Amino acid sequence: MDPASKLSVDIFKNDQESHIVIKQEICRECAIKPCLSICPGGLYSVSEETGEVLIEYTGCLECGSCRLACPSGALEWRYPRGGFGVQYRYG
Repeated sequence: MDPASKLSVDIFKNDQESHIVIKQEICRECAIKPCLSICPGGLYSVSEETGEVLIEYTGCLECGSCRLACPSGALEWRYPRGGFGVQYRYG
């Protein structure tokens, strides 16, 4: 079974509150924006209208890669509140 097939059977219990906050004032200064390519879920994008980095937190795999890759500390990342987040079906 390939990784995409394994991920498709996971369950996401989404909270109304994001567990990832982007400090846009810091993020704007980052030229390389590694969060756009490091996220295994591909959840980061750049808004065409504002140029700000956006996150679709509802599909987060909770790996923390984005937090570690951000060179300027523009991401506030924590695990989702109890009862929310990803529930893996395959290890």
